[in-house]
Amino acid sequence: MTCREAIDVLADYVDGTMPADLAAELERHLAGCDPCRAYLATYRTTRALVSAAAAVEMPDEMKTRLRRFLAAQQRR
Repeated sequence: MTCREAIDVLADYVDGTMPADLAAELERHLAGCDPCRAYLATYRTTRALVSAAAAVEMPDEMKTRLRRFLAAQQRR
C-alpha cells in the first residue's frame, strides 16, 4: 500500500467500515510509515474538532436573522 492509497481509505478505517483484510494492510503500512501515522492522528483530531463545533447551538437571535436573510434571498 502506498501513502496515497492509505490516505484515500482513512475515513473508512476511522469509521470502522473498512473490510478486515484492507484494514490489516493499512495497519501494516502505518506500522512502518511515520508520515501516515501523523496524518491519521491529525485526521482524527480534525474530525473530533468538527464534531465538537457542530454541537454548538446557534443563538435564537441568529437563527431568526438567518431565516429572514434566506427568505429575502428566495424572494429575489
